[in-house]
Amino acid sequence: MRMLGLTSILLAAGMAFATPASAQEPVANTAAPVANSAAPAAAATPAVADPTLDAAGKPLTKAAPGIGQPVAEGITLQPQVTKTGEEAHNFHNHILLPLITVISIFVLILLVWVIFRYRRAANPTPSRTAHNTVIEIVWTLVPVLILIAIAVPSIRLLAAQFKPAPKDAITLKAIGNQWFWSYEYPDNGGIQLTANMLKEQGQVPAGQRYRTDADGPRLLATDQRVVLPVGVPIRLVTTAQDVIHSWAVPAFWIKLDAVPGKLNETSFTIEKPGLYFGQCSELCGARHAYMPIAVEAVSPAEFAQWVKSKGGTMPAEVAAAAAAEAAQNAAAPAAANAAETNAAAEPAATNETAPAANAAAGNTTGN
Repeated sequence: MRMLGLTSILLAAGMAFATPASAQEPVANTAAPVANSAAPAAAATPAVADPTLDAAGKPLTKAAPGIGQPVAEGITLQPQVTKTGEEAHNFHNHILLPLITVISIFVLILLVWVIFRYRRAANPTPSRTAHNTVIEIVWTLVPVLILIAIAVPSIRLLAAQFKPAPKDAITLKAIGNQWFWSYEYPDNGGIQLTANMLKEQGQVPAGQRYRTDADGPRLLATDQRVVLPVGVPIRLVTTAQDVIHSWAVPAFWIKLDAVPGKLNETSFTIEKPGLYFGQCSELCGARHAYMPIAVEAVSPAEFAQWVKSKGGTMPAEVAAAAAAEAAQNAAAPAAANAAETNAAAEPAATNETAPAANAAAGNTTGN
């Protein structure tokens, strides 16, 4: 009997240890195919193409002569593609330039008249007049009125250059380095770019990229372009890593210093798509002249695609995802409450039918 009991105990222990092992083997076999099937799905996900580049990886937008860049023997400002730039251009052409021209001609006429009218041959006996009250009032009052006429549009233009950006603006952070620019897009998932000047064909080893006319003018073309949307407010934030730099694009009427340890901010809106160039405009060291800026302005749809191609996100998509998650979280307690209500209602229905069932059973037994 003791041998039989010992044998039973050993058989029971063997079955207990063998059962988990046989249960784990199928789980491991089924998990492997799931992982293998998930891998091709992830690999099959297509990457978003960069809309600013062709199939060979070269920029699609070509530099247009006279647009967004200086021209040979130019004597006027570059064509402006922002509201503030257009206002400044009109202020220069329609107020400052005519006023300067009139004053210069008037002073020239006075000088010529004085030279000939009061020369020794025409005026041997000079006048001893000490002062003239009317003339003194006129030459004091007229310049004051001229300065007031200039100050009104000038102050309005100055305020427009530092107007705070609206809430829906796209933020571009430009960081000056010796001697190149780096960029960040904080509102688009933290995209980061580093832009260096493209060298000439004879200055780079064979096989490396060099500047072409399509990239832009000499000393202004970059290997990475800043991409910004047209018609969307841009919040420009500048700072520097080492010394003071200055981010300047003449076609935007933008020149903002980049100071180490400080954030400077301004805003602008590009109105026309295209390619626009600028340079560092603050003497920052030996290679100060080799810090170009190249901005490619595209449509909002192309900008959204470019952001996705860089692994970033659009603020509207993030807000929509957050709203959907909030709605889902708000709906979860309601669903849980409904489930609890249903669970509480089912036992109540069972309790109501129980007396009838018991009564029927009692009646049957009694009969």
